[in-house]
Amino acid sequence: MKALWGGQSETSRIRRLGLKHVRDAFLSADAIQEQWQTLNYEGPPDFRRALEEYDRLAGLISDLGIDIEWLPAAEGVGLDSLYVRDATVVCDAGVILGQMGKPARAGEPEASREFFEGLGVPVVGAIEGDGRLEGGDVVWLRPDRVAVGYGYRTNAEGIRQLARLLGEKVEVSVVPLPHWRGPHDVFHLMSILSPIDRDLALVYSPLMPVPFREWLLDLGFDLAEVPDQEFDSLGCNVLAVAPRRCVAVAGNPVTRRRLEAAGAEVHVFQGTEICLKGGGGPTCLTRPVCRETEP
Repeated sequence: MKALWGGQSETSRIRRLGLKHVRDAFLSADAIQEQWQTLNYEGPPDFRRALEEYDRLAGLISDLGIDIEWLPAAEGVGLDSLYVRDATVVCDAGVILGQMGKPARAGEPEASREFFEGLGVPVVGAIEGDGRLEGGDVVWLRPDRVAVGYGYRTNAEGIRQLARLLGEKVEVSVVPLPHWRGPHDVFHLMSILSPIDRDLALVYSPLMPVPFREWLLDLGFDLAEVPDQEFDSLGCNVLAVAPRRCVAVAGNPVTRRRLEAAGAEVHVFQGTEICLKGGGGPTCLTRPVCRETEP
């Protein structure tokens, strides 16, 4: 029997993936106008164009042989619920519910609980109390090693609780994140790091802590560098759907060439409305539910 969840990896082949369609997150042009400024979007997404972009992205993911599971519309969540990765962490035992560092997103973990339970995926636990933890700060480097960004969205107590829920067999490495543009900016560990294969990572080195960058090199990673001019256009936010097979936002040609030079196959989609305006790329838009187990 094939596993229905798990895979402590960012790069092994995705079998099953969670998405939330624009129609169920943005809801309407009126809802966008009510929320986009409060949520610090770069501008109001065009609802019709966002629907078209999202349909193309979903088609691309399906064409890559991945089964899509759809998160439904839910009460108590807003535009940001489009970025389904952030509310949860998936591990081999099931799913861990986060606790959002952005107050406007507080309802998303509970909505994710209902989604995962509906799929038959066990809930291992949840980040509680003063803990804060968002999935965009949690990056599996090996099945027994996970890096967690400590910044404005994820705090020390959230990381402590995550480590307890993952258990002693998983080494949790804390990565201090820079202030950069402040607490209201969209900044996660995955803003500066996207694993592409077990030995290849896409990085934006100017914002990487030196000890963490050196640690990646010591682990045997080759680093493909995102140029300065492609950082704000989400050049560093790339989803590996299989080893060296990835999905990226269109408009970052230098990054794409560097990935291809490293042997990666890159599939691009237009994401002006669903990515650039909300500050979330393909890793943010997707929640892998089941990846193949690494050997």
